[in-house]
Amino acid sequence: MSSFNWHKEAEKQWDDRAASWGAKSENMWDSGSRKTIIPFFSSFMNQGSAIADLGCGDGYGSYKLYQEGFKVTGLDLSQEMIDQANERMEAQDLSFVQGDLTDLPFDDETFDGVMAINSLEWTEVPFKGLEEIKRILVPGGKLCIGVLGPTAMPRVNSYNRLFGEKVVCNTMMPWELMKMAEESGWKMLDGHGVYKRGVTEDTVTGLDLELKQALTFMWVFLFEKGE
Repeated sequence: MSSFNWHKEAEKQWDDRAASWGAKSENMWDSGSRKTIIPFFSSFMNQGSAIADLGCGDGYGSYKLYQEGFKVTGLDLSQEMIDQANERMEAQDLSFVQGDLTDLPFDDETFDGVMAINSLEWTEVPFKGLEEIKRILVPGGKLCIGVLGPTAMPRVNSYNRLFGEKVVCNTMMPWELMKMAEESGWKMLDGHGVYKRGVTEDTVTGLDLELKQALTFMWVFLFEKGE
């Protein structure tokens, strides 16, 4: 009887998604749930900074970072995604590599910033991924990280765990990531919610942070690595 291999199963699932991911990716980054992320992250980074996009998928988010004037390295667990990124995004200061977020193929203190959007959930032990991100960032480096909120439909990827089945989506509440990060030495600088249609600014005005996060499709954090 073969043992369950989280890494291989997650890689296979994202390989299978690669063919249909491109059109979805462009929509998400240009006008959908991820449209606020690049402007938000860019406001904390200096021009020319070296940034790693971890869980880059087809590379479109990496490309948008490159367009903002950054030197970008995209990484994804799926080789199919990396192949697609290399075919679509040819630029001098933009490169892509296949790899595991919990065992990154980069030297210590290589990057000024890291972006990781809906990728930490796809690791078996998210804390290991967070520690690897810390390792590759320079002191004072910035981490822009997005995790699925309670109202996000993609959370169904982890639903079957309730029946004792093996799943490869480690969904967490935004408050859980925030607590884990702060307990391991990160400083939270900022953050914002991405909400489904029907939730307006008036809906969340006056609510405390935990209640705002409870309504989100995704919460986007900006953390700083300690000196």
